[in-house]
Amino acid sequence: MSTPFYVSPQQAMADRAEYARKGIARGRSVVVLQYTDGIVFVAENPSRALHKVSEIYDRIAFAAVGKYNEFENLRIGGVRYADLRGYTYDREDVTARGLANVYAQTLGTIFSSVGEKPYEVELIVAEVGAAPEDDQIYRLPHDGSIVDEHGAVAVGGNSDQIGSYLDQRHRDGMTLAEALALAVESLGRDNNGSDRQLTAEQLEVAVLDRTRPQQRKFKRILGRQLSRLLETESAATTETDDPSDED
Repeated sequence: MSTPFYVSPQQAMADRAEYARKGIARGRSVVVLQYTDGIVFVAENPSRALHKVSEIYDRIAFAAVGKYNEFENLRIGGVRYADLRGYTYDREDVTARGLANVYAQTLGTIFSSVGEKPYEVELIVAEVGAAPEDDQIYRLPHDGSIVDEHGAVAVGGNSDQIGSYLDQRHRDGMTLAEALALAVESLGRDNNGSDRQLTAEQLEVAVLDRTRPQQRKFKRILGRQLSRLLETESAATTETDDPSDED
């Protein structure tokens, strides 16, 4: 009679974590930055049908990388949770922290279960407040842990390098055009250090804009508006880098 193969719990968890990380690393990155009027989400995503960034509730949005079918199921579950809680209690009772806790429980249960594979996803849940200091951004890795982020955060294949680039250059009080330009610059950096020029057609961009008069603060930035924002900041950068000569 053969002896069953034994794997220690620590090794089993390490193997599951490595499996999830490899799956997430194959996806294109998403970055989320605070700017003076809200929070901007920027993803390298040429698809106009399969979104990486979505609205969850009035002031809350969701971004994800990894396997689309897995994070889409999580998004739908989040929308249902938010709608039910807002209907049962009050719309103000639906918060990013509460939603992040729900996602953390789901991801943690799946990750620790030996009966199914871990989800190959990494999530960001963000909520825009009345002022920049009231904004909330939470990052949720594959194992269900919650990381409270501030300023700028990146998830996905090249997130470590992109995150370091953002930390060095992001600052409080940036305009939307400045934050968008920084996000696009960071996403265009390859592992080998070279830069790629991303166009509006390759990007998915959305904002949670605290200045919008309506209750729902989520808005996608598309087409000519996105191209105009990219061109505005590019022109401003060119003027700064190449000042006219003086006699």
